Amino acid sequence: MIYFLIYLFLEVTLTIEIASRIGGLATFLEIVGSAFLGIFILMNFRHALAENLDALRTRQIDMQGFSSRNISGLIGAVLLILPGFLCDIIGVLMQFSLLVTLLINRFTRKYPTENNHTYTTRKDDHVIDAEIIDDTPALR
Repeated sequence: MIYFLIYLFLEVTLTIEIASRIGGLATFLEIVGSAFLGIFILMNFRHALAENLDALRTRQIDMQGFSSRNISGLIGAVLLILPGFLCDIIGVLMQFSLLVTLLINRFTRKYPTENNHTYTTRKDDHVIDAEIIDDTPALR
């Protein structure tokens, strides 16, 4: 409950401060514009989800990265729909963090591919490698 009251206080304070500087019409247009942007992001979320599924399938991201990308995109879009400057700022930052992780993971690889054989094997000194050859005539 205390966190909600802190959020509400910050939201009202920030909204009053910004609205007094930019005016009532600009505040109205910002709230409506950010709501349309949030709705647009939600309507086109399937494209981001398909790209994240492709990155998960090609092992560019792990399951935790997949879920954090999708959750941050959804929560950011919902925050853009809600009225208020603090919600809009946090929503935009969540969208940018989503875009930054998409760009970072597009140009870097987390897991080795088939052509890049950099798999590390653990040496175990207690195991003797051996090949057993059976001399029975049935195998010849």
